[in-house]
Amino acid sequence: MNRIARFLPTSLPSGRAAGILMATVGAILFSAKAIVVKFTYRYGIDAVTLIAFRMLFAMPFFAAIAWYQSRRAARGEIVVMTGKERVQVIVLGLLGYYLSSFLDFLGLRYITASLERLILFLSPSLVVLLSAFWFKRPVEHRQWLAMVLSYAGVVLVFAHDLSFGGGGEVLLGSLFVFGSAASYSVYLICSGELIKRVGPTRLVAYAMLVSCVACLIQFFVIHPPSMLIQPAGVYGYSVIHATLNTVVPVFMLMWAVSLIGAPTASLLGMVGPVSVLFLASWFLDEPITVWQMAGTALVLAGVFALMGVGSGKRAPAPQRDAKSTQ
Repeated sequence: MNRIARFLPTSLPSGRAAGILMATVGAILFSAKAIVVKFTYRYGIDAVTLIAFRMLFAMPFFAAIAWYQSRRAARGEIVVMTGKERVQVIVLGLLGYYLSSFLDFLGLRYITASLERLILFLSPSLVVLLSAFWFKRPVEHRQWLAMVLSYAGVVLVFAHDLSFGGGGEVLLGSLFVFGSAASYSVYLICSGELIKRVGPTRLVAYAMLVSCVACLIQFFVIHPPSMLIQPAGVYGYSVIHATLNTVVPVFMLMWAVSLIGAPTASLLGMVGPVSVLFLASWFLDEPITVWQMAGTALVLAGVFALMGVGSGKRAPAPQRDAKSTQ
C-alpha cells in the first residue's frame, strides 16, 4: 500500500483551480454547440425547432436532478427554498436561457452572424461592470488587463468577417443581440448570489426546467405537433446538443461560479469561442488564418492574466445555513 501511495497525488486541486478548470471546459463545450448546430441545420430545420429539440432531450436530465434535490429537501438534508427563492429561480430560468436565446435569434434576422458573435462577447465585461455597480465589487487591475487582451483578440479574430452596413435593420438587430448579452449577464450575476443560498446543482436544475418548458411552449405555439417528426440525424445531433453542449457545461459553469465568482467565470468563457476556430477546422474543414491565430494568442494571454487575479489570496467560502445547500 505504501508503494501505491507514493504514486497518488498528495493533495486535491484547490477550489479556485477546480473552478477555473470547470469554467474553461464548460466554455469549450458550450461553444462547441456551433459545430453540432451546423450539422443539424443541414436537415433544413428552423431555429425554433432546433432549440425545442435541444431542450426536449435535455429536460429529462434536469427533471431527474430536480426531483432528487426536492427529495433531499423533503428529508431535511438541505434547506427548503422559500417562496421568494422559487420566484427568483423562475425569473432566472426565463431570463438566462429562454429570453437570451430568443433575443439572439431575433437579432440574427437583421445582422450577420459575425456581428452577432462580436456583440455577444460584451457579456463578460457586462458581468464585471454590473457586479461592480450593483454589489460594489472592485474591478482588479488583472481583470481589466484580461478584458482588454481578450477583447482585442476577439476583435482581431472576427474583424475580417465583419460586414459594414447602415439602416434601421442593423441597429434593430444589434439592439436585440445586445439585449441577449445583457439578459444573460444579469442571469450570471443574480445566480451567483442565489447559489450561496440554494446551491448550484438545485439552481441549475430548476432554472433549466423553466427554460425547457418555455422553449417547448414556444415551439407548439409556432409549429404543429407534426413537426416533432424529423429525420433520424436530427434526433442524433439533438441528443449530443442536449447532453455534451447543454447539460454538462451548464452544471460546470454554475459550479465554477460558486467557486470563483461570476465575473471570473464569465471572463474564462472567452476561451470557448476561440476553441471553435480549431473545432471548425477539424470537423468542418474551415481554414485557420494568421489573423485568427494572432487573436487566439491575445485571448489566451488574457486568460493567463485572469488566472493571476487574487493570487496568493484565499477566497472566502460562501456563507451557508446550518444545513447544506449543495
